[in-house]
Amino acid sequence: MSAGPASSEDSAANPTAPSTADSTGSPSAGPAKSRISDKFPFWAQIIAGLVLGVLLGWLARSQDISWLKSTLEHVGGIFIQLLKLAVAPLVFFAILVSITNLRKVNNAARLATRTVMWFMITSLIAVVIGLAIGLITNPGAGTGLTPKDGKAPDGSGSWIDFLTGIVPTDVVTPFTQLNVLQIVFMAAVAGIAALQLGAKAEPILKISEAVLELLQKALWWVIRLAPLGTIGLIGFAIADYGWDLIGKYATFTADIYVGCAIVLFVVYPVLLATVAKVNPLQFFKGAWPAIQLAFVSRSSVGTMPVTQRVTERLGVPKEYASFAVPFGSTTKMDGCASIYPAIAAIFIAQIFDVHLGIQDYVLIAFVSVIGSAATAGLTGATVMLTLTLSTLGLPLEGVGLLMAIDPILDMMRTATNVAGQALIPVIVSAREKILDLDAFNSASASPVDEREVHVADVEEKQSVPVAA
Repeated sequence: MSAGPASSEDSAANPTAPSTADSTGSPSAGPAKSRISDKFPFWAQIIAGLVLGVLLGWLARSQDISWLKSTLEHVGGIFIQLLKLAVAPLVFFAILVSITNLRKVNNAARLATRTVMWFMITSLIAVVIGLAIGLITNPGAGTGLTPKDGKAPDGSGSWIDFLTGIVPTDVVTPFTQLNVLQIVFMAAVAGIAALQLGAKAEPILKISEAVLELLQKALWWVIRLAPLGTIGLIGFAIADYGWDLIGKYATFTADIYVGCAIVLFVVYPVLLATVAKVNPLQFFKGAWPAIQLAFVSRSSVGTMPVTQRVTERLGVPKEYASFAVPFGSTTKMDGCASIYPAIAAIFIAQIFDVHLGIQDYVLIAFVSVIGSAATAGLTGATVMLTLTLSTLGLPLEGVGLLMAIDPILDMMRTATNVAGQALIPVIVSAREKILDLDAFNSASASPVDEREVHVADVEEKQSVPVAA
């Protein structure tokens, strides 16, 4: 996935700064621009975008400036649309290549099994935390909202739809309708078939790897627009919803943020310290570029290239990371598929005056652990929520109560998702004794550059060693 050789310092370059050398190694006019990016690093651009977005949104709403509100809406919408544009082909080729990369990994079956196991364990912990917070705070009480304020969504999720919808009716529709679950299914089938064909499939695999690199290169251009996207997304949210509406959902919003924060800064560090036996602060330092981008973009799949790069920075073998991260980007959703539906179900039940029993809470946990693939790594978690509500028999109109506040919630949910998608490969690698501790301890918080080259790309590729 590299574009050319670079030093370790180059690998930490700001994604908004051009390389100081072209692909042939010749110098370019990059240094002057690099000095500008040093003064305004990517994280500072994101923060500036957040602040400016809030100010412009407040101005648009308080002064009733319709053109400013419309501009903010279009800026944010175009950014999200650009991310979605790459989703279908990116997911297909990422999953296909990640599965075929397992042929380079010793004990691939065990690594895959333990990855799924830890996905489920952390999802269960997250949903239990979500339920506990919802039961303690009663987020639906005192909001002033009634069932009349709700509106049924245009589409909903059910177990029948989930199970029968995995297999597509043709190979084109999943891409045109952006059905990520069906795309994952087709990519998995293609990847397994390629493994079975062996050498005969090599030409196809080389083309797939080249297409994946092309898509990731294009996605980097979109990622560079994240500060502008932040202005539009945050600004329109404030201009459209206003502080009054946010106030009605104050407890619910706080519950989601607190729940995600507990998972992020309590559960994950405990697992890192006790299971992986590594420094949690160092993990967050290395994973920060992916977490901050996830917060802004609200897309696990859109953040996937950055997540994979930071996971490799943290010492996870590239062959294993190229499987675990794409797989996690479509199925590992502690924020959207665990914390959020747990608290949302309690919130909606209280608004509609429906009593939930122990069996209902068990069902919520079951749906969160088993059905998280329905979330599909896209912005929003509506499908997962409707799947949870339909399983519990709660009114789907409750989804409409939460749509207005969803963009604000989705930022924290997605940041939690992506942190978990980087966490599990680190834990599994540490447990399997294949984690490069030197790389982990030296991982920096510097933004990832699309030209970043890993030592493993330059050296002769070797399979992951067998665990001792």
